[in-house]
Amino acid sequence: MQFLLFLSETIIPIFIVWIVAYGLVSHRPVYEDFIVGAKDGFTTVLGILPTLIGLMVAVGVLRASGFLNMLASILAVLVPDWIFPTELLPLSLIKMFSSSASTGLLLDIFKEHGVDSLLGRTAAIMMSSTETIFYTLSVYFMSVNIKKSRYTVVGALVCTIAGLFASIYFAQLM
Repeated sequence: MQFLLFLSETIIPIFIVWIVAYGLVSHRPVYEDFIVGAKDGFTTVLGILPTLIGLMVAVGVLRASGFLNMLASILAVLVPDWIFPTELLPLSLIKMFSSSASTGLLLDIFKEHGVDSLLGRTAAIMMSSTETIFYTLSVYFMSVNIKKSRYTVVGALVCTIAGLFASIYFAQLM
């Protein structure tokens, strides 16, 4: 266990030293390459910033307006509670758009139901077994100018649904 703690504290500094040493041995201008990479990264951030702001504002408006709770109550009629818990519907919807907003919903679930409750465990597993689909797709597709997503959205939604139901299953086993 001590070795894992040591490794987790030193792996990033070791990796940085290794990269710099490799660049020096290869006679590369390490600092200049770093500056070029930082400029490229900054350009990418500027390119995707409008998309990120739009997603964050949209999620904030949906959460503050109560639309998510209304949508969850509509879905609760369609999806029985024994198939998917009603309290987790807003979390599962928001997680597809924003991880930080879904973390806020997760904390609300923890406060209301407890961390060790079935809903708390399910929500925690759900957060780690699903992806922020639309955020990730918008960032990656915008940064490389992909216009057609083909089957990416459908595949990501199928995987997210599988992750949601797997989280319910595994939380009940604990």
